[in-house]
Amino acid sequence: MIIRSRDNARVKRWAKLARDGRLRRTERRVMIEGPHLLAAALAAGIKPVAVLATEAALAKPEIAALAREPVVLSGVAFGAIADADTPPGIAAEIALPELRRDGPSVFLEGVQDAGNVGGIIRSAAAFGAGEVVVDRHCADPWSPKVLRAGQGGHFALQITQVESLEPVLESFAGRVLCTVPSGGQPLREADLSGPLGWLFGAEGAGVSSELQARAAARITIPLAEGSESLNVAATAAICLYAAFRS
Repeated sequence: MIIRSRDNARVKRWAKLARDGRLRRTERRVMIEGPHLLAAALAAGIKPVAVLATEAALAKPEIAALAREPVVLSGVAFGAIADADTPPGIAAEIALPELRRDGPSVFLEGVQDAGNVGGIIRSAAAFGAGEVVVDRHCADPWSPKVLRAGQGGHFALQITQVESLEPVLESFAGRVLCTVPSGGQPLREADLSGPLGWLFGAEGAGVSSELQARAAARITIPLAEGSESLNVAATAAICLYAAFRS
């Protein structure tokens, strides 16, 4: 049977799940969209609750290979769920994964840009981080835009949303390093051994003074003369790579 109506109850729920962070947190479910994200989730051992695909998409062998027992939708019905400007024709509902691996922790304070949050998750996964913890002022890490920017990194490490980072940092067993645009210890001179937590702040404002006070050290990335700063995703990638190769 093909679901053709945008008003179908299941379609309306999936559409809301894709757009409503509160519903995602309540149900512990999330929508992922596109063959790349679905393939990454399957490779990580995640079993979808449901796979959704359009008739047209299922005609493509690479899509059909991912769509095991799919719920088939018309293009109109799928378009009500999809967030991408050009809907890819395949999506899935999954349970929010609980993943554990060793590696540095990444703490994000007030990073509101979805592309930056997703980019940091992607870098954290690539450079061996074990978890990314975001506070309530950050972009929702499971929103469609962050998922696209993460490029599958969400399925390599633990992602946690918290009200405030203060109690998390207080109980963290390793050393916390926070980045500042200037006046900190140069990254190349920093001790990156042992259990580490990297603390990155909002674009513009940076890490708050309250959380800076909880860090073991403040780190600055030296830049060429005339350059003021890097954006937070670039800063995180450089710091995580430095720790990864040390």
